[in-house]
Amino acid sequence: MFFWLTLVSLFTLSAAGPSSASSNCIGEISSLSDVNSAVNCATVNINSFTVPAGETFSLNLLDGTTVNVKGNIQFGNKTWSGPLFNVQSTFALVNGNGYKWDGGGPYYWDGGGLEDGVTKPVVMMNIIISGKLSNMDVINSPAHAFHFFSQGTLTVSGVTVDNSRGDKPNSKSKGEPAGRNTDGINLNGDNFTVENCYIYNQDDCIAIKTGSNILVRGNYCSGSHGISIGGIMTGNVVSGVTISGNTITNGKLGLRIKTDDDAKYGTVTDVVFKDNIADRISMFGVLISQSYPSDLGTPNNRVTISNISFTGGLTKIATKNNAYMAAVNCGEGSCTGTWDWSSLTTSGGKVGPYKNCDLITGFEQY
Repeated sequence: MFFWLTLVSLFTLSAAGPSSASSNCIGEISSLSDVNSAVNCATVNINSFTVPAGETFSLNLLDGTTVNVKGNIQFGNKTWSGPLFNVQSTFALVNGNGYKWDGGGPYYWDGGGLEDGVTKPVVMMNIIISGKLSNMDVINSPAHAFHFFSQGTLTVSGVTVDNSRGDKPNSKSKGEPAGRNTDGINLNGDNFTVENCYIYNQDDCIAIKTGSNILVRGNYCSGSHGISIGGIMTGNVVSGVTISGNTITNGKLGLRIKTDDDAKYGTVTDVVFKDNIADRISMFGVLISQSYPSDLGTPNNRVTISNISFTGGLTKIATKNNAYMAAVNCGEGSCTGTWDWSSLTTSGGKVGPYKNCDLITGFEQY
């Protein structure tokens, strides 16, 4: 999505880091007033409560803390920029246990997303840790659901984002789907694994903004803009990415690399797609574009895209009749390297255009 705002500087990255976990106590959080004492413990339990409107539920954890969610969390509603939840630790294990975190999306959703309408929390869950976060269940995020900033190696597993209520118009959305810019998972940093997540939304399912050594596997995306690298802004570098075994259904886009039309000094390199399935895609099955936010606009050649492969396992893309099966919109001379697409098949839609890219081997659209 076009609007992008990094919120880390507003929160704990600007403060001194937490100490290592050494206390054997168990901290119990049942309201925001419990937080200051609970974060001094090596185990933190989050019980069911409502976070007051306009306040961030923020945890600056001891390194090595285990967090157990033991009840549903509801966020009060207010027109503000958020985030709703913020957690930081050099290393933590966060166990969501399937309890729901409800961002109150219908209060905010007006079809305008982050570019129009009421002010909305840009991100619901701001996560700045290494370790593991698992089985978190987010519903009704006002805009973006998760931003992850790695502090080392981070595994994100079994996360659910359900913004399916945003598919329908409401009294404020002028006949359009009420939810917009409801990104599921945005990744910033190195050494991520994102696996076995289920995301129902109206924008990027999973988006890699910057980083290296990233594995995205076994995830399910519905109604989304698919799995994306980008939008790549000035100076952003993405490398060493494997996108494997994911299912993308009933969305606008399947698999995408997008670099901003005004970006420079960035690179996207060594990306492998394998064993993915995308079906009922309405706009682009595969899109690589250097004119973002336009899909097939005038491409910028100041970001390099190199070594983009569909190998190692068959990726099957099925689009609707009026969608492009695959399209590439490179700037002059900015797409380079090896583009082996021999493990990609497409069906159902129109043959898409290629611009400034004669590198693709092993693949033909019919």
